[in-house]
This record gives sequence, structure tokens and C-alpha cells, in this order.
Amino acid sequence: MLGQVERAVVGKRDALELVLAGILAGGHVLVEDNPGLGKTLAARSFAQALGLQFRRVQFTPDLLPADITGSFVYDQRASEFTFRPGPLFAGLLLADEINRTPPKTQAALLEAMQESQVTVEGSTFPLPAPFHVIATANPIEYEGTYPLPEAQLDRFLLRVSFGYPSAEQESQILANRVDRQREAITLEQVTDAAGLAAAQREVEQVSVEPTVQQYCVALARATRQSPQVLVGASPRGALALMLAARALAVIRGRDYVVPEDVKAVAVAALAHRVTLRPEMWMRQVSAADVVAQLLTEVAAPAPAPAPPAALRG
Repeated sequence: MLGQVERAVVGKRDALELVLAGILAGGHVLVEDNPGLGKTLAARSFAQALGLQFRRVQFTPDLLPADITGSFVYDQRASEFTFRPGPLFAGLLLADEINRTPPKTQAALLEAMQESQVTVEGSTFPLPAPFHVIATANPIEYEGTYPLPEAQLDRFLLRVSFGYPSAEQESQILANRVDRQREAITLEQVTDAAGLAAAQREVEQVSVEPTVQQYCVALARATRQSPQVLVGASPRGALALMLAARALAVIRGRDYVVPEDVKAVAVAALAHRVTLRPEMWMRQVSAADVVAQLLTEVAAPAPAPAPPAALRG
């Protein structure tokens, strides 16, 4: 799957592994970076490779909650109101530029992301399974954007940043475009909804030693005790660490988690759950910087002997 996505998104293996880990762990992923760095392309590429029913919503300042959840419309033939599902009813939803819509519409995603259902006019409708949201966002310093509410940020298992490519990678992007002689790129479908659900069940079988669980807890608690942090990560942050680390272990060919897996997902799992003190912004210190510093301060457990293999071989 990563090989297919890398045909479209060049040189971002680590970031793509995190996105895939978020999906395999059953969560939602926020891809936040500057315009033009492949956020939307990555989401579309994962949708093609995963073989899920794909919907895209372009979030705009005038988007209403009913535009994404659906609404009741009057059916003249049946002389009654019937529910018309919105784009949320998909296997994978691309919420493009999610921070360009007001908080009221952003909040309409909360129930869907947490409960896999939507409630419209008192009626509750379950969403298809599996259901995942890949949201893209530009930094809030750009004009016309709204900061995401903390409650919604907390519903994203991981927040990933791609960053600018190297000179060689940028040259490869241009060469690929010349070779295919068209803008669009079509990727092969690697799995489908049933295959993804089976992979997610395998992730649930990955073992996590008590010492590694305690390491996840220690990292989350360290964010609450840091003098640079106003509000630290909640217990959901420690849980996100463990869930994402299990999925990353599977991607790397193991059925058990090692501390390096936790370290690899720590910034993506914790940074968006941390609120810094106001003076940190003046010093140009980011939440990712704080989490990276904590990784050097919190002692990691010694690697334990590998448990019996369930996925290997």
C-alpha cells in the first residue's frame, strides 16, 4: 500500500507510514502543512489504495452542518420526509482545508469521528464501517482560517506534517509528471473495506509489554508537568500513543511494540493535544519541540525479549 501511495507522494515515507498507522489503528488523521505539499494528493492516494468508498468535502466559510451530515427532504411521491445522506456516509472522507470553515460546522464532525454515527433532527444514523477521516489544514496564521477546537483536535489520533521535499525529491516530482504526460495519477487498489477491517483486527492482536505501556503513560504525564505547557495531554493521548505504536509495529513487520515505535509516533500523537503557555509562542517554541524534548528526558524501557510470533513468517 505504501508503495502505491509513494508513486504519487514522493519522498515522504515516514509521514505516509504515520498516516497508514493512524488508519490501521482505527483512527482519524489530520495532515497540517503549507499549501502545495501534497496533503490532498496523499489523502486521495490512500483512498484509491484502500479501495474504500471515497467522498471529498471542500470546507468553506459558508458550509453548513447539514451539508456534510445530510438532511431530511420531502418526498412528494411518498408524501413524507426521507433522509438524504451527506458525504459523511463514506468509507474515507477527505475533509479538505478543514480549518476554513467556522467552528459550528467543524463541530458537526465530532459525533461522526467519535461515535461513527450522525444525529439529524433527533434521528441517529450509523456510518459505514470502516469509517475514517483524513483532514487537511493550512497553518492558522494564514488569512481566512479558524483554529480547530481542542475537542475536535483530540479526536484526531495523529497530526502529521509533510514538510518541503529535498532538491532531489522535488526533481523526481517533476520527472514523474513529465513521464506520465498528464496531471492525474491512477493507483492500483491494494485492498478493500473487508481487507482493511481484517488488518485492523490483526493490529488489535499486537502485544504491548507493561513497561512499554508505562512508557506511554510517562510521556503523556510529562506533558502535564512541563513548565512550558499550559494544558498537557489527557489520558486519551497515552492511549493514542499505544494504539498508533501498535499499528506502526505491524507496518514494520512485528507483532509486538518496542519503545522505538512509541518514539516514532510521539510527536504526531501528542503535540496537537498540548497547549503551550503564551510566552512560548513569543520564543517560537512549538508543541512539537516540547514533545521532542520530553522524548530525550523521559527514560525509555529496555527492550524486552520478543514474544511468540503471531504475524511474522
